[in-house]
Amino acid sequence: MGVFRQVLLIGLVALTLGAPSKVSAEWQLSDVCPAGFRPDQGRCYLQSLYGDYASLQNSGVGGLKTGLPPLREGFTPQQIDLGRLMFFDPLLSGDGTLACSSCHQPSKGFADGRGVSVGINGQLAHRSAPSLWNVGFLKRLFWDARASSLEEQMEGPLYSPIEMGNTRAQLLTSLQQNDNYPSLFKQAYGDPNIGLDRIYTAITAFEASLVSLNSRYDLYANGVHEVLNQDEIEGMNVFRSFVARCAECHTPPAFTNQQIAVIGAPEPEGRPLDSGVQGVSGDASQRGGFKVPTLRNIELSAPYMHSGRFATLREAVAFYTGGRGHAVPAGEKLSLHWHIWEPNLTDRELDLLVAFMKTLTDESFMPVLPSAVPSGLKPVGVTASTTNNPDAEH
Repeated sequence: MGVFRQVLLIGLVALTLGAPSKVSAEWQLSDVCPAGFRPDQGRCYLQSLYGDYASLQNSGVGGLKTGLPPLREGFTPQQIDLGRLMFFDPLLSGDGTLACSSCHQPSKGFADGRGVSVGINGQLAHRSAPSLWNVGFLKRLFWDARASSLEEQMEGPLYSPIEMGNTRAQLLTSLQQNDNYPSLFKQAYGDPNIGLDRIYTAITAFEASLVSLNSRYDLYANGVHEVLNQDEIEGMNVFRSFVARCAECHTPPAFTNQQIAVIGAPEPEGRPLDSGVQGVSGDASQRGGFKVPTLRNIELSAPYMHSGRFATLREAVAFYTGGRGHAVPAGEKLSLHWHIWEPNLTDRELDLLVAFMKTLTDESFMPVLPSAVPSGLKPVGVTASTTNNPDAEH
């Protein structure tokens, strides 16, 4: 079993706030690729058995040995490590209290455990924070799919007045005037110049390294069948059946087809219907439509749906057997996805689905969580119990 598992490894704050405290230790970026990545001429590329499979993910509902979508890769170890430090550094927010990791916490599946995220000055965002596991495989970002790259996506929360509340000018100034970041940018890029494109590239490099492809499901899919029990195998069969139809949208191995789906999920009590993709495209047929999320590490990222409407996986899967359009508000006529129908799943089948989805949990390539960041501020989303290598950041 150990051999099989080894083979499968996939591998400033504004000036008015005062200067950040100095960090006396010399910071040195890692020159080693993250776990699951192989070095090639100084850059890091994913190692995965899925890369050996000729069939593509969009060739059906996802066989057990189906290839993955392309991954954003080819970054240097230093770029990835620089992005890791910035990801947890509250210097990137407008008031020095928030970081990317505020809404994407490692201990919560790189989500935040909230129905809607909390931004600067306690303001509420409009939707829940999605998990970042395997985000480097995605072609569209945000629930409403309005961004087509990680670089484009990160500009949203960085500069939103209700999220991180920063500005481009302040972000550059705070990093440029920090005692440590110019040296770190020199290590990552060859010179100490700090520009927005370099900031975005480094954070993209780190986020794209958050790969989760070594779950018990993956072991099963690649021939280690004893890792799943009978209930989990039956749950997988329900998941892939033409009755439940889960795999037609949550297509293995990425467990998303990256398309838009109008499913008619209810909003929390008292909240009006979220127009979803229609708010971006203006297309009435996409009203209430959202990007199909991955189910990777879904066990860790409750609550569920774009608004956090369902507190548990059991509640979320039960929604799909409640009847086509049963939760659509009166007066709304949504163009529901044709996969949404009335499968009439039993309680037993719903429980089996939940059991199967929990086999998708895998944090074996959790990155090193820093106990300190270059700004000298306290890292966000990292506690003593979650720091897996407190000395690795220097």
